[in-house]
Amino acid sequence: MPDPAIPSPPSCVPVLIAGGGPVGLTLSALLARHGVQSLVIEADEGYCSGSRAICMSRRSQEILAWAGADRPLVAKGLPWTGGRSYWRDTEVLSFQMPSEPTQRYAPMVNIQQYYVEQFAHEAMQASDGLAQVRWRSRVAAVRQDGDFAEAQIETPEGAQMVRAGWVVACDGGRSTVRDLLGQQLQGTQYEGRYVIVDIVQKTRRPVERLAWFDPPSNPGSTILMHRQPDDVWRIDYQIRDDEDPAEAVKPENVLPRVQSHLAMVGENEPWKPLWISIYNAKCLTLPQYRRGRVFFAGDAAHLVPIFGVRGLNSGLDDAGNLAWKLARVIDGTATDALLDSYSVERVHAARENIAYGAKSTEFMAPPNFAFRLMREATLRLAVSDPKVRSLINPRQSAPIAYAGSPLNMPQQGDWIHALAEPGAPAPEALLQGPHGALHLTQCFGKDFVCLVFGDGPLPEALAELTEHGIAVLDIPPEADSLGQARERYGLPDAQAQALVLVRPDGYVMGRWRGLDPAPLVTGMRQKGLAQ
Repeated sequence: MPDPAIPSPPSCVPVLIAGGGPVGLTLSALLARHGVQSLVIEADEGYCSGSRAICMSRRSQEILAWAGADRPLVAKGLPWTGGRSYWRDTEVLSFQMPSEPTQRYAPMVNIQQYYVEQFAHEAMQASDGLAQVRWRSRVAAVRQDGDFAEAQIETPEGAQMVRAGWVVACDGGRSTVRDLLGQQLQGTQYEGRYVIVDIVQKTRRPVERLAWFDPPSNPGSTILMHRQPDDVWRIDYQIRDDEDPAEAVKPENVLPRVQSHLAMVGENEPWKPLWISIYNAKCLTLPQYRRGRVFFAGDAAHLVPIFGVRGLNSGLDDAGNLAWKLARVIDGTATDALLDSYSVERVHAARENIAYGAKSTEFMAPPNFAFRLMREATLRLAVSDPKVRSLINPRQSAPIAYAGSPLNMPQQGDWIHALAEPGAPAPEALLQGPHGALHLTQCFGKDFVCLVFGDGPLPEALAELTEHGIAVLDIPPEADSLGQARERYGLPDAQAQALVLVRPDGYVMGRWRGLDPAPLVTGMRQKGLAQ
């Protein structure tokens, strides 16, 4: 656990972050990579307890790499690519997420949230003082006054005022900052409740997402199981509508249900409980994530169901989106208008995540008799009809395309597909560089990057892109020996020439056939991102 005995918070800081969970700590580490100082205010004395969010997507692993936190996460976490679902005692679904040996990261990694917080915090500590956390403190008031925001911080030593250029609320589903600004989440809250249990038990079972509908061990319930590091099982099970939630989380009611299920699936090693909590699904978002000099991110901005693991993963995407934009505005290379795109893009992403999450929730925890009837019919049919089984798939988290982003540029020329059109997440590709194999996503995270698909010496005009803050990455055919980059970015063949502009957060901003950088530079100027 971190040492809470640190000096008092500074009286002035470029970015003040309310909330030292995984989103706030990662945002601070990302800002430090951009050379921006930040202060994190956290009410607890250290990292969270209990597993909480446990499934880290490939996209989240990329973001944590930009923050400097991916190596310990990959070393500690348990990767997985698929899962199984059962109706009673019959398997009705086996699924695999897209994956291949050349990928940099697994599609999903299981790891407890407190490890994510630890690794992000350790990355912050390597930032030469640019990132600091004040534990056992909370934001008690926020006032905006033109060119700055002022926050009252309650610390163990008393109240202190901190002036900040920008404030980011990452203080969770019960956000104090959200309440202080009179902002309210909008959407749907479901009544179905799940008990969440961490237990320690040794197992040899493969790492995969496991689900049971109406299992013999707990008739009428739905049960999810995930292996975690340190011989920990995470078990989620639905309670009946007529059960008292306060009674449902008492050990004398939880442990027999867990034991019954472990016995049913053949997990007979000794075990003990670590953590018990309760949860109900929420599909909620703020209509805007910016209020003057205050931004909202993570659960302070949106609450999505656990089914499909979009909660923490979408929060890390918030951090990845906002960090570079704040850095550009703070260092004067972009106008304040750039920050409005954060709300446009991430509200759109939240609504997409909520739409997927609602579908999964209505299947995993049917809200009424009609949904329960449809689910049972689907499960019965899935036993014998493979075409129905896709309806059971939990639709795992994936990065959302920003189709209507104000930052997108019109693409020029012919392309064989739309996978890498402006607003899309930049596809991964394995390249051969001068120092060995290189994953394309290793080049993202800090600067704009112009991918140059040519064959021969680069035009002199391309070298001038660096004057506009754009890194140039030459990808000749020999560097793209597997053909992944050209195919995934939509080029018809190895001889085709093109430029693709990728944002610091790994999203395609524009693409042009040919090697003339003039339309690229013009577009950057029009967006206020180049001189």
